[in-house]
Order: sequence, then structure tokens, then C-alpha cells
Amino acid sequence: MTDTRPLDFTEKPLAEMTAEAKAFYEDIRKRRTVREFSGREVPREIIEHAILAAGTAPSGANHQPWHFTVIGKGAIRKQLREAAEAEEKAFYEGKASTEWLEALEPLGTDDHKPYLEIAPWIIAVFAQRRGGVTAGESKKNYYVNESVGIACGMLLTALHRAGLVTLTHTPNPMTFVSEICGRPKDEKPYMLIVAGYPADGARVPEHALIKKPLGDICDFI
Repeated sequence: MTDTRPLDFTEKPLAEMTAEAKAFYEDIRKRRTVREFSGREVPREIIEHAILAAGTAPSGANHQPWHFTVIGKGAIRKQLREAAEAEEKAFYEGKASTEWLEALEPLGTDDHKPYLEIAPWIIAVFAQRRGGVTAGESKKNYYVNESVGIACGMLLTALHRAGLVTLTHTPNPMTFVSEICGRPKDEKPYMLIVAGYPADGARVPEHALIKKPLGDICDFI
């Protein structure tokens, strides 16, 4: 028999629900991917609570198939940047299709990643093929990519709500991230999330401000 407990839920008045939904949208629509970071320190406690929030994400069989390795300032950063830039150089100089490069052109991206050394925190996210609801288990995990993707979205949102800016970085392949972070082979590096304050005068591409309207991303049937 499945053990249960009462749901912790407090219903809100409809007017308050609508107001909060609108307020959240107005806040989250200001979230931007930033490539110009300040080296200004951010308390570790903020990062810890953002990761705790990400850890509440739904997951297949509640196995929570994710691990977050948080990298602060230090010698490992130079190693991480050099490895990432080597992969990105190969991407821009031959691995990427012409169509892909044309799609990236309005964003102004290239193989230079100085923020990997400048920003106060980098969070390496790993997807676990095996695990379980408690640490140390080695059961098959389910819906791993979906579960970790949701957790990353919640992490980005938590960091934004805390007042930080972020960047998601997904070089391919990412095996160097596992090696640098010392993670086991049954984990797949999923994403690097750079977090901190924006540099003074930081700018974002106009192209990144284009967001599809509701009618283009949703229909009610």
C-alpha cells in the first residue's frame, strides 16, 4: 500500500492568482542570456538555495537523476575554459553546418568564452543514467533528459528571481566536463550554467529579444 500524506496547498483568490501570474510573467520576461559577466562575488548561500529549488523538480519515478557540481573561482576555471574553447573552435571552424552558423550569427557568438573564468560561479549539471530516490542506489532512472531539463529550467528561474544573470553553455562533446569535475562514467554532462552579476555596461543582442507571441506558441482546444 502506498504511503500518503495530505497535500500542502492553499487556494488563492482568483484575482490574486491572476495578478501573480501576470507579475511572474513581467519578471521572467526580463530574463536574458548574458555573455558579459562581472567578477563580483555572489554568496554561496544564494547558489545553494537555487539548487535546492531545482532539486524539487518533477522526475521519472522521483529518482531525481541529476547532480550539480558548483565551480567557484580557482585554477580549475582556466582548465575548463581552455577545454570548452577548444571544442567551440572546432565547432565554428568545421563541425557546425552552414545553416547552424547562419542561425547563430545574429547572436554574435564565437569560440571565445572569457566568462568561464570571470563569473563567480559555474554550475555543471550532470544527468544520471542510474540512481534512485536515495543517494547510493543504482537503479535504472527514467525520463532522464526530460527530468534534468525541467530541473535546469527551474534552476535558471531561481537564479533570475534571486537577482542574478545566467548563461547556458552546451559544448559538444562535453566529456571534458566530467573529467575536470571528477564525475563517474554513468553520468552524462548535460549543461554548464554560468551565474553572477552582469558586467557594467553589459549588452544583449537585439535578436535575443524576439519572443514569439502567445498565438504562435499555444492553442486552446
